[in-house]
Amino acid sequence: MKRNTQKILAELMEKYPQLKGCFSDIEKAFVMLKNCYENCGSVFVCGNGGSASDSEHIVGELLKNFKKHRPIQRVVYEKLQDFGEDGAYLCEKLEGALPAYSLNSQTGIMTAFANDKSWDAVFAQQLYGLGREGDCLISLSTSGNSKNCIYATMVAKAKHLVTISLTGEGGGELKKYCDCIIAVPEMETYKVQELHLPVYHCLCAMLEVELFEV
Repeated sequence: MKRNTQKILAELMEKYPQLKGCFSDIEKAFVMLKNCYENCGSVFVCGNGGSASDSEHIVGELLKNFKKHRPIQRVVYEKLQDFGEDGAYLCEKLEGALPAYSLNSQTGIMTAFANDKSWDAVFAQQLYGLGREGDCLISLSTSGNSKNCIYATMVAKAKHLVTISLTGEGGGELKKYCDCIIAVPEMETYKVQELHLPVYHCLCAMLEVELFEV
């Protein structure tokens, strides 16, 4: 782990001392995500309500610059130059990206599957179709008991994806199925979500440093 990466994690602990009990799990989740990306994998994220918004937020931080400049791939840069002025414009505007997908965003398949089959398996169905061995699923559930997140995690395990979950204290049922649980020390929904945000911001910042900083 780079020094700047360690610094980001240390700053999180300093600012949110109540998360010190989650230190090793946050570090573990970071290593899993880093390995996923270094092996050309993708990250899928899901949650309900406020956690659905957090899922979108995480994807937004991964698919574009978060804190630092991210150059695009050299081979893409060179090919875009062949398109003249428009290609040069894109080279200037595009940012390095880490592949990430919110399973909350696909309203067509979600509503079709929920209407025809069931709501609690909408994330599982998408992950069955899209997930590949070596990819990673991040599920967010303040209780740790959201059935659609549990079912998605089961499918992820069956397809040999890495599974990470952000929950409230105790981890709930998701603890049985995930490779890594970051169970923040709160039980009330909004208080759990208030601690999830700095945790996933920390992970996104750490990944950016490790994968884009020269």
